[in-house]
Amino acid sequence: MNTETWQVKATLLLVSSLTIMSMITISASLPDMTRTFELQPNGAALVKLSLSFPGLFIAMSAILAGIIIDKIGRLKLLGAALIFYAIGGTSGYYLENIYLILAGRALLGICVGITMTIVTTLVADYYQGKARQKFAGLQIAIMSIGGIIFISLGGILADIGWRVPFLLYLFSLFILPATYFFLKEPAAAVNVQKTAVQVKSPAIIWLVFGNVMLIWIIFFIIPVQIPFYLKSIGVEKNSMIGLAVASATFFSAISSFSFSRIKDMFSFRQIFGIGYLLLALAFLAFAYGDSYTMVLLGMLLGGLGMGLMIPNANVWVMQLAPLEIRGREIGRLTTFWFMGQFLSPIVLLPFLDYFTLSQLFYGLGIILFGMGFLFFLWYWSQPVLRSVKDSS
Repeated sequence: MNTETWQVKATLLLVSSLTIMSMITISASLPDMTRTFELQPNGAALVKLSLSFPGLFIAMSAILAGIIIDKIGRLKLLGAALIFYAIGGTSGYYLENIYLILAGRALLGICVGITMTIVTTLVADYYQGKARQKFAGLQIAIMSIGGIIFISLGGILADIGWRVPFLLYLFSLFILPATYFFLKEPAAAVNVQKTAVQVKSPAIIWLVFGNVMLIWIIFFIIPVQIPFYLKSIGVEKNSMIGLAVASATFFSAISSFSFSRIKDMFSFRQIFGIGYLLLALAFLAFAYGDSYTMVLLGMLLGGLGMGLMIPNANVWVMQLAPLEIRGREIGRLTTFWFMGQFLSPIVLLPFLDYFTLSQLFYGLGIILFGMGFLFFLWYWSQPVLRSVKDSS
């Protein structure tokens, strides 16, 4: 199989784009959706939960999907997952009960956990070395561009009605035929399935998992709260709110496209440090700004930071994970990624009972500065290991 064809690459990238749209496509719909369910007990909280709810089920299904694909192959689950993605994703369009909508979001999450684990494992299977590094950056960049398109469309469609953006999830059905025509089971993975070798990844892989979860816990408060924050400062058009949220993914795409060149200059630890510092500046921009312009500046900085750290984590895990358990480890990475998104409002929103949103953003900015400093300190404190373990 020639994995360098544009058809193979395009199919992998299109499946990857389903991940980001699964969560924040409906972000601009939240204020109007809240008004629809405001008389429901805990209605406002349930609406906010609908944004992050798929994350819990992505997290639970991804780790199981990783174990399964190491045993039965990468592609056997993909087609069904794409079909049920469309069914669960569109639930908000045709269901009236908020709890049934949440059930649909749960089904969506299960399908994303499967598709994301499969496609990222295939990237690790199909590409090695520099080619893998380039494709991992391209993967996150295209996910970001997909986010721009779908979030912007979500904002425009939300001005028609908050239910209409849910129809965007039908996109998975357009990708389905390409997965059958162009993606093939990697020969190396088939051979590994026949062995019973017991291997483990280096312990440092758990540090990567933990940082991915922390990054998303902090960052995901932005699409949850920024629509309400913009409403509070007088921004009424849902299309402008959607544009603001989408701008973060635009700048994420810019830095992800550049990831391979940046990785040639910096180590994994340094890139995490740079990413944390950019996120810190983003949250301080939110904290000290009360205008649409300052929100866009924060989105710029936050997007640049996330666009570096996510492919950095992906490539680091791909490098650390042995082939025999690659699906399992990438499933774990996906689990920690989306568990962070699910936990974000649960962990952070209670602080708004005691602090203003600006104070919360300021506090998170300080924490992020501290994390960036710790990664640089870790890099500086182990000069002997830099060229051996952290710069490849």
